[in-house]
Amino acid sequence: MNLIVQGPAATAAQAEALAHFAGSAAISPLGPHAWRIRKAAPSDEIAPYCEKTRIDFAFLPEGRKFADLKLLAMDMDSTLITIECIDELGDMAGCKTEIASITAQAMRGELDYPQSLRKRVGLLKGLPESALTRVYEERLRLTPGAEQLIAACRKHNVKLLLVSGGFTFFTGRLKQRLGIDYTISNVLATRDGKLTGELVGEIVDAEAKAKEFSAVVAELGAQRAETAAIGDGANDLKMMALAGTSIAFHAKPVVREQATCAINWSGLDAVLNLFE
Repeated sequence: MNLIVQGPAATAAQAEALAHFAGSAAISPLGPHAWRIRKAAPSDEIAPYCEKTRIDFAFLPEGRKFADLKLLAMDMDSTLITIECIDELGDMAGCKTEIASITAQAMRGELDYPQSLRKRVGLLKGLPESALTRVYEERLRLTPGAEQLIAACRKHNVKLLLVSGGFTFFTGRLKQRLGIDYTISNVLATRDGKLTGELVGEIVDAEAKAKEFSAVVAELGAQRAETAAIGDGANDLKMMALAGTSIAFHAKPVVREQATCAINWSGLDAVLNLFE
């Protein structure tokens, strides 16, 4: 197995310590703060050491190459971008605390997602449509490393699917801006320049994300090993379970427990180091 270790401030000395724990001396640098340790074995010492030193680690089979992927799917809010758009809209509507609390519970898997989304959207009733533009222009930022990851997808012809329980206003703009191939998200209802507090059509929940992932896989004729999925919340789990490599990114514990590997400290460009 390969053991990939990386972190914002990871050092060569720390990588050597982890290689020792894994019973290997075959260390290859991947960047200033990332290393691949080949022929590594699991050890009870690795996880607590990495937690203490803010280092991400992942055991992956040898031979997995990023260039062999046909599809990379990822969540939008708190994954591709640093914010939860609905929380920021809630801020402009004067109810951010209430909405953010519901969002956090939903992401932990404690609430029914469609029900929680309807409740949060209902709190936005009467908010001017212009608030959507303000959130996009003033608050939406790409997660560090996102542009490098997307550039690698373009270079190797890996198709990108952006799946979101958020809104088409944002996914559509990101699709155009970043050259994303496929998107799926929810549609906010508006009337007379204001949000009605309702949604149009079916809600994009965990089932819908997984269904869209499967549809794109079939369209591309991809094998499971040729796919990867990145998510942070409970509503990403069904989609992630279908992927050859599932990556929990700055994710809730329930997601980290079920994913192939987790990135807790590094940016999205760390995904590239997981592959050869």
